[in-house]
Amino acid sequence: MNSFNSILVRPFVAAFTSLALLAATAWAGAAASPASLPNAASASALPANSIYQLEMPLTDQSGHAFSLADKRGTPMIVSMFYTSCEFACPMLVDAIRATEQRLTESERQHVNILLVSFDPAHDTVQVLQKTAHDRQIDTQRWSLARTDARNVRKFAALLDIQYRALDNGDFNHSTALILVDASGRIVGRTEALPRADPAFVKLVKNTLAPQ
Repeated sequence: MNSFNSILVRPFVAAFTSLALLAATAWAGAAASPASLPNAASASALPANSIYQLEMPLTDQSGHAFSLADKRGTPMIVSMFYTSCEFACPMLVDAIRATEQRLTESERQHVNILLVSFDPAHDTVQVLQKTAHDRQIDTQRWSLARTDARNVRKFAALLDIQYRALDNGDFNHSTALILVDASGRIVGRTEALPRADPAFVKLVKNTLAPQ
């Protein structure tokens, strides 16, 4: 899956439908409650197809609480994982690192990484912190984050990532790196692991160029 066309923006119908519904819900809520108008005004500044339209509370490996929209303003590589995963998720981290190695130092400083756990029941802040330490992750730009199970489902649908909990505590899940621009619009994706996908690297560079 190394051709440039393979990672360019696909229709993402399910994701954008979810965004449209979320935007409509936010607007209806604003009309019903004057107190919600500032939030609605902030949301209206986002593109309709921005992932930041999803109001999702998150907590990172340092215990810092933030919203998905707090990440706006900088291009970002986004994916999902869980810390006890022994195969695909370590390769996911390796693929992101390999992608970063193909960027210049300046480019690396202008792209963030967000990995959201499938497994909030077990991936506590302490577990995320230990994983970040063990994997020597740069927590200045990488966020290993958790949210509640309901928002895990929403976020996975938004990114077109499939997952299923197994009886033994593991998860079957698809694996992809998704690139979003500074406004949260999905630019493209790659499922090539664990090496850097040259076409995806090129896409990251092109997205960073105006920055």
